[in-house]
Amino acid sequence: MEERQEKERGIMGQEQEDEGKSQGQGASMNAQNSMAERGKNCTEMDEKGKEKGMEEGEMKKEIELDGEVKVELCQPVQGLQISYIKGSDLFGYVGIEAVLDQMRSKTMKAGFEFNIMVVGQSGLGKSTLVNTLFKSKVSRKSCTSNYEEKISKTVKLHSISHVIEEKGVKMKLTVIDTPGFGDNINNENCWEPIVKYVNEQYEKYLIEELNVNRKRRIPDSRVHCCIYFLPATGHRLRPIDTEFMKRLGKIVSIVPVIAKADTLTIEERQDFKERIRQDLTANGICVYPLKEYDEDPEERILNDRIRDSIPFAVVGTDKEHQVNGNKVLGRKTKWGIIEVENVAHCEFANLRDLLIRSHLQDLKDVTHNIHYETYRVQRLNESNMNFSELGLSTWLLENGTGEKYESESHL
Repeated sequence: MEERQEKERGIMGQEQEDEGKSQGQGASMNAQNSMAERGKNCTEMDEKGKEKGMEEGEMKKEIELDGEVKVELCQPVQGLQISYIKGSDLFGYVGIEAVLDQMRSKTMKAGFEFNIMVVGQSGLGKSTLVNTLFKSKVSRKSCTSNYEEKISKTVKLHSISHVIEEKGVKMKLTVIDTPGFGDNINNENCWEPIVKYVNEQYEKYLIEELNVNRKRRIPDSRVHCCIYFLPATGHRLRPIDTEFMKRLGKIVSIVPVIAKADTLTIEERQDFKERIRQDLTANGICVYPLKEYDEDPEERILNDRIRDSIPFAVVGTDKEHQVNGNKVLGRKTKWGIIEVENVAHCEFANLRDLLIRSHLQDLKDVTHNIHYETYRVQRLNESNMNFSELGLSTWLLENGTGEKYESESHL
């Protein structure tokens, strides 16, 4: 009898152990599934708690547990990676590269705009250099009939626009000339009309952006680049040069050039350029391209090379001469012909590559994303301050129109 009882106890114990294991496995499975089920069955648990007559303290504990589960479910999934599919991994031709052709065709139909300003004293060859850059008569002096050069009493800005087409690509070029700059004995604040003009173009663009029914393509009259002409004195920057570039460098991209560089020898030119670079650094003057906006390593290498060449020593002319049976743009002297596009003679080719062939779009991007954006933020902050100073915010809130006016001021 005792042996039978011991056997029955052993069998019961085994059955209890098996039940405990099955319960443990079931509990582990339930623990895995409860994380997903608790968030969905939050309302069901509340109803069950009421039916069973649970106490308020226990209900609060379960609600807190459910809140913790929800927070865990809302956390971002870690370990997600973006796969990179190369062209060789595709099953066949998709046509993604055709987007470039679409962009090219739209750009060729619509064309684009480029606005350039030339600043410097009279007689430094501003008009001639612009004509040489675009190999056509685009300067104000070349296009104005019966033009008489007179020294202006004040700085007056004149702009003239042209549509240039090359291989199907249209570009609306606007050249802004600044006659009277630095030509008087007293040149105090002679940069103020130029600063005012640049800001006025930003204001025009901002007003067009803030219109309720704005145009699909806003006319762009903002100055994308300012070429500042330095006389080939061989010394350092003059006070007028320093003051002008200090103020204009904050609102527009400045490219300084040494005008009529053929009046200097190669050694004098290198010494002059080194002194100018030292003055630019000492006075904290920002010229294009800026180091802090170099994003790509290859772009940084190219821009470093450009910064080492600034200011560009240039020579401009719109006359062609025969050199070894070929027609070249150059200036004829007693000692030979100075070829404008020959890098060994001057740095005009480097300036043209910077302005047109390599950095034209970047100049427009810097104008829009940096200079215009800075002006836009400043103007909107001023408008918000004026709005609050008038004391109208409380009146608008009381009349239920505060939200509308606030959204308009933040456009």
